[in-house]
Amino acid sequence: MNSRRVLLKLSGEALAGANKTGFDEATVKEVARQVKISVDAGVEVGIVIGGGNFWRGRTSDAIDRPKADQIGMLATIMNCIYVSEIFRNAGMSTQILTPFECGSMTELFSKDRANKYFGEGKVVFFAGGTGHPYFSTDTGIALRAIEMEADYILLAKSIDGVYDSDPKTNPNAVKYEKISIQEVIEKQLGVIDLTASIMCMENKMPLAVFSLNEKDGIANAMQGKINGTIVTA
Repeated sequence: MNSRRVLLKLSGEALAGANKTGFDEATVKEVARQVKISVDAGVEVGIVIGGGNFWRGRTSDAIDRPKADQIGMLATIMNCIYVSEIFRNAGMSTQILTPFECGSMTELFSKDRANKYFGEGKVVFFAGGTGHPYFSTDTGIALRAIEMEADYILLAKSIDGVYDSDPKTNPNAVKYEKISIQEVIEKQLGVIDLTASIMCMENKMPLAVFSLNEKDGIANAMQGKINGTIVTA
């Protein structure tokens, strides 16, 4: 997999490290170091970050789902502001785009604006999800990757690929080196949610799943060296 433009999905929980909430600065600095290798090599990098280190609202019945999702959208913006600043301190230029106005903290997303920033060598953070409730950040990254004509989506997870069952509970789980998105849907493997999976299948958007904790995992993946699972479209 050779890349000109990639979109990287990071989970909020992964950025929290052992703390499980907030941020683990050392983890985020390590992500920045690896991303900079590819940026310096001319790869255009877009980033989507989940909000799970701040908010897991879907597990609560006490709050209306659209309101819970709005809180989640704001959590992703906080994450992007923080990670963007760490990236800047590592020597990269960044810009945060959101699907709704957010004062002077971000700019409103448009494909032309994102392409402009990519052309300037900036890392573009796509925060705020799709801007609508009932859509996850999985759907958000699928939408942005398709809109921005990315070469593929990179999913940096706590697990090192796609398995036929949960390796945390099944020691005999088998890891796939390559699998089609259609198989992922049919076998309900949950790589990304169903809406995002169907979008990727219909728009022929490939994905790669690998471990965030692997040494130089992000840097290698951005150079096409996937030590995980390639999900073909």
